[in-house]
Amino acid sequence: MKVASVAVAVGVLLTAVSAVSRAQVPPTQQTPPTQTPPAQKPAAQAAQTPAPPPKPFPVDAKIAVVDLQRVAAESAEGKASTAKVQSLNQKKVAELNEKNKALQAVQQKLVAGALMTDAARVQLQREIDRLNLEIQRFTQDAQAEVEELQQRLQVDFQRKLMPILELVAVDKGIQVMFAAGPGLVWADAVIDLTADVIRRFDGAMGAGPPKQPSVE
Repeated sequence: MKVASVAVAVGVLLTAVSAVSRAQVPPTQQTPPTQTPPAQKPAAQAAQTPAPPPKPFPVDAKIAVVDLQRVAAESAEGKASTAKVQSLNQKKVAELNEKNKALQAVQQKLVAGALMTDAARVQLQREIDRLNLEIQRFTQDAQAEVEELQQRLQVDFQRKLMPILELVAVDKGIQVMFAAGPGLVWADAVIDLTADVIRRFDGAMGAGPPKQPSVE
């Protein structure tokens, strides 16, 4: 199981742009005077139509499904882990940008130094080579540091989540719990316990260790 993954591209700032599709409405046509437009249901009235309530979990079900990626993305613990990785990644990217600026400044000196002596030109070229090597090593170290943090957070997340999964299974009388993913071909939505796991997980992290369910 992996904690909600954070894209780590050290040295590259990526801006995620949400593409919102907009339906094109054809020009309004004038209605002939002899025709009466059909009555339309007000938008406010349509919005008030309540959605059907979700079906309850079957009391006799022995199998359940949990979307672990959703737990990682929506639970408080998962969001906190994601924020930690993002913070470290942003810090490393900012540091790398400063190193790139220093390299560009030296490169500009070399390009602009038409009247520069050969010794000075050689010295600048050595400085450029040194900065290039430093940037390369920094990028590798930064990526390794971010990946190491991800792995530690994944292990910690799994350690905290596993008892919650067991508690939910015991509460529901479940014998087998599957993780939603590529290996799962199909499952009825009524046996999806993801929301229950998230609620129990958030409650446990905010109120101390979860209590063992009472057996009746």
